[in-house]
Amino acid sequence: MLPIATYNLKAILEGTLSLLPGGLRLFTKGTRGTDSARYCYSVWLRHLVKTQELTAIAGGRLGTVVELGPGDSLGTGLAALLCGAEKYIAIDAVEHADRERNLRIFEDLVGLFRVGAPIPDQQELPQVLPLLDDYAFPNCIRRGLRRDRLDDIAAALRDDLNKKSLATYVNAIEAPGAILSESVDLIFSQAVLEHVDDLDTVYTNCFAWLRPGGIMSHQIDFKSHGTSREWNGHWAYPDSIWRLIRGKRPYLINRQPCGTHLEALAKVGFVVLSEERTRRSSRLTQGQLARAFRGISTDDLTTAGVYLITKKMGSDRVP
Repeated sequence: MLPIATYNLKAILEGTLSLLPGGLRLFTKGTRGTDSARYCYSVWLRHLVKTQELTAIAGGRLGTVVELGPGDSLGTGLAALLCGAEKYIAIDAVEHADRERNLRIFEDLVGLFRVGAPIPDQQELPQVLPLLDDYAFPNCIRRGLRRDRLDDIAAALRDDLNKKSLATYVNAIEAPGAILSESVDLIFSQAVLEHVDDLDTVYTNCFAWLRPGGIMSHQIDFKSHGTSREWNGHWAYPDSIWRLIRGKRPYLINRQPCGTHLEALAKVGFVVLSEERTRRSSRLTQGQLARAFRGISTDDLTTAGVYLITKKMGSDRVP
C-alpha cells in the first residue's frame, strides 16, 4: 500500500470539498489544451499522420470523424474538417466549448493550414503525444479551404452546431441514439479515455458506429493526474481513500491500466494495428498496490501512456 507520506493531500481535500453543497463549482473551469489553435492543429495532424502510416486514410475519402472528449473547444475536429472530413461529431460528458472560442480557434486554424505550418513539436508542446518522425506539414494531406466550405463551417459554429450541420456537438448520454450504426470512418481522442468510467460501453458504442474497416486512434494517459506524489500512485490508494479523492467530481481518472483497455477492445472485436507505449520506471512494487491492482503486470505498471490504432474488421475478418 502507498505510504501515507506520499498521499497527495490536496487531491483528497479537493475531492472532499466536492461532496459539500456547492462544491462542484470548483470543477467547472475547463480542461485546458484545446483552447489553443496550435495545440489542436498539432494533435489532429499527429493522429492523421499516424493513421495514414498504417491505413492510408489521409490519401482517400475521409468521411465522418468522431472525437471523444474535445474539451475547451472543438478545434481538433475543426482541423479535421479543414483536412477534408465530410462531417465532424464531438461527444463530451461536460460541454466546455463555446461559440466565441470555437470561432476564434477556427480562424487561427485556417491561417495555419493556408501556409502549411509545421506541426508544433516537442519543443513547443513537450507533453503532447504521439511522437512523429517528421513534423513538417504533410503535403500529401488534402486541405479543405474553399471559401464556400469555410463559410459553411463558420455558419455551423454560429448556429450552435445543429444536427444537420457538418459539425455537431453531442452529449455523451445522447450519443448512442444520435449516431447511426456503421456511419463513421474515424474515431479519435487525446488524453480522454483514462477519464471514462464505463470503458466496455464506450468501446461497444464505437464499434457499432464505425463502418467495417473503420479506424480508431487514441492517445491514453495512465499517470495519476496529480492525485498522488508518485506518477503511478493512484493504483496504490485503497478504495476508501480513492472515494474521497473522486468525491462528486464530474470526471476524474478511471485508474484502469493499459491491459484493461486492450482486453476491452478485443472483447468488442477491435484489432490492434499499432501499440506505442510510453514508459516510466516505477518506484512502487506490485505488493504496494491496492488489492484491486495487485495483479497488474510489470508491463502495465511501467506504462505511463499508450497510443493505439485499432480497426473494425469487415465481415470476413481479414485486414
